[in-house]
Amino acid sequence: MPIRRKLASVHFFSTAWFILCVGYIGILALRQAGVKWWILFSLSGHGILIALVLMSLYLFAIFRGISSNQKLKVEHPLTCTTQYGFFYVATPFLGAIAGFLGMIGVDTVGQLLLGISLGTLATTFFVWIIVDPLVGLFETFLPASHRHKIQRIARTKAEREQKQRNNRLILAEISANESSDRNRWRELMRPHAEKLASLLVVEGNDYEHAEYEAAEIGAEAWQAGGLSCMRELREMALAICRDRYNKSDIVDYIAFWWDGIGSWRSPFIGRMKG
Repeated sequence: MPIRRKLASVHFFSTAWFILCVGYIGILALRQAGVKWWILFSLSGHGILIALVLMSLYLFAIFRGISSNQKLKVEHPLTCTTQYGFFYVATPFLGAIAGFLGMIGVDTVGQLLLGISLGTLATTFFVWIIVDPLVGLFETFLPASHRHKIQRIARTKAEREQKQRNNRLILAEISANESSDRNRWRELMRPHAEKLASLLVVEGNDYEHAEYEAAEIGAEAWQAGGLSCMRELREMALAICRDRYNKSDIVDYIAFWWDGIGSWRSPFIGRMKG
């Protein structure tokens, strides 16, 4: 079995043992406070479920980022060792042994179990909450660890800045391509834009024919450059119509005429459906 899986197994059982001891101490304290057994039993099912969920989340978080990362071994030469890993995950069992040895000679089983539970709780709290953070902090002050940490931070910063520069270059390239496409579409679609401008001012019986011609122009624009080309052509046609026919209140028939061509959807029809 790989070392990582062994650590995970030991940590699972040691954490379960720790939770069991804490539960025992809690139940004993409640009993001494006068809480009835039937109340404890009614709460035990939910308590066990919550404990299992919390333990699962805790173990997932621990072994998701377990300190076997090669980059961190230079910065944490002690806490990344296998020996320290086994010591850390086996701490609740070591506390239970210490509690058992401290209670040798007691008269009742209840006192023995209480001593084992208290030994587990105290030792686990001392090692996991106090000793381990202090050891990790001490490791960061070692010359090799400190030097590697500075290099790692500088390397991470350089990689982040390089990624930002790459993103800016990509955005600039996209913007340049879009500008180039718009210029090409203006040249290619200029005759179509003038035709659409003239169709916008038709009246009476010519409206149906205008709608048909506009749909053909929209289909050509969709084939030439998709939705972006259609939008550019529409803006050109509206601008030409305003300038040529001196109309400030143009009805945007194009939005209706092109509905359903490619991915074009009329905003006015969308509002009506909504």
